[in-house]
Amino acid sequence: MARKKRSLARPLVVSASVSAAMLGCGLYAVDGMTGAVFADKLLLPLLRLLMFITIGLFAGQLIEAAGWTRFLSFAARPLFNFGRLGDRCSAAFITAFLSGTAANAMLLEFYKQRKISREKLFLTNFVNQLPAYFLHLPTTFFIVLPLTGRAGVLYFALTFAATLLRTCLFLVYGRFRFDPGNLQEDTGQATLSTDTGRQKNETFSISTILKEKLPKRLASIAVYVVPIYIAVFMVNAAGFFAVAREWMAGYFAASFAPMESLSVVVVGFAAEFTSGFAAAGALMDAGMLTVKQTALALITGNIAAFPIRALRHQLPRYMGIFSPKMGLQILLMGQAFRIISLIFTAVVFYYLVP
Repeated sequence: MARKKRSLARPLVVSASVSAAMLGCGLYAVDGMTGAVFADKLLLPLLRLLMFITIGLFAGQLIEAAGWTRFLSFAARPLFNFGRLGDRCSAAFITAFLSGTAANAMLLEFYKQRKISREKLFLTNFVNQLPAYFLHLPTTFFIVLPLTGRAGVLYFALTFAATLLRTCLFLVYGRFRFDPGNLQEDTGQATLSTDTGRQKNETFSISTILKEKLPKRLASIAVYVVPIYIAVFMVNAAGFFAVAREWMAGYFAASFAPMESLSVVVVGFAAEFTSGFAAAGALMDAGMLTVKQTALALITGNIAAFPIRALRHQLPRYMGIFSPKMGLQILLMGQAFRIISLIFTAVVFYYLVP
């Protein structure tokens, strides 16, 4: 026990030192950076992220120790039995409807306990793009629809079709990839039935989780989360992402987007998607874009925005939770599948819909 605690001391010191150095440089070198800005734009979001990671880690350990896996995974069990991913992955899927960060932390905890394989962790994270779609839908649907009307409906239909398509393909892949004999060890039944009373009491102790297991897990994740999150924040504050958005907008538009879509893509890059949808609606109302062209332009903006959005919002979470190497692999693979499915559905829509 003591040896493991000492093994985390040096990484924590290095992480804290690097984080403090970046904060100091940011306060000195970046214009407009004040203590109030750091507290509002950096500290609070970072604390919120760490809170959801903590909830996910605690939920994963508690669910496993108490034997609640089968109960929590009940709703999604048919899908995950078909995909041969098991109840633990199904439980993380249900959790993803509430928080993607907490679901990823649960997957990491199950993987660390060797309850699921690395491949199942990857595949479940990809499948969890479906609940993530619904998780963010309310905040975007009622903003986009008044701005773009029928084109917005088509946009959401295409993005949902792409999400549903890749989810089905992931589950089919799991069914053919994984041995059905391994499903038993993912249900947790065998472990629970063979535990002695002493072992079960020790594992289920909430105080043990809070005092021993959770702090070590959280510390090992925070070593990466905090400095990576601060680094991305500083890069954004220095204006790198704004410059990159403008450059990429011009590149994509000049390469393959029609002139009518140029404003939609550029504004979408420059001011996130809300302004992009507003510009699309204005162009459509003015007769410069048809409903079909507007929907395709919005899909193009969605695809082109991936590098900036992934670096700015998702990279710190994935690299911090899973470790830099695994997090980067999951992020790139998952977004590659997302882009391929969007391109496929957009092409089908383009050729089949008059």
